[in-house]
Amino acid sequence: MATLPPETIPPANAPRQAVDGDGSGDTLADALVALHGQAAALAMLARIASEPGEISGELGAVIARASPWQRKLVAQNVADCAAMLDTGLAALGTLARRGQDTAPPALVLWREFHAARAAMIAVLEGGNPA
Repeated sequence: MATLPPETIPPANAPRQAVDGDGSGDTLADALVALHGQAAALAMLARIASEPGEISGELGAVIARASPWQRKLVAQNVADCAAMLDTGLAALGTLARRGQDTAPPALVLWREFHAARAAMIAVLEGGNPA
């Protein structure tokens, strides 16, 4: 079953555009950096090591090579993840203020973020999520 309606799935031989007219590649990279900032706060609450938050040149190049539909799909996923992390971090903050252990629910949220991030990378690389 396709995750996109058939009219939005480009054929395999469709030409790839390097950059959208509105420069969304840079915006997308900035959004990913902000998302990883939220993930670092989540990692601290889950008591796991945070991952580097900077976007490497390699990922920047992948974003630049991505088709507009790929960037659009990833941008929506970034927005969804940011909303998920916003509400999750707020709830975890409430638990912390009550003196409750935040590690178990934070770890569950971390796993959801990690799976969503893997899907984003797979879309950008043109493959399937693992």
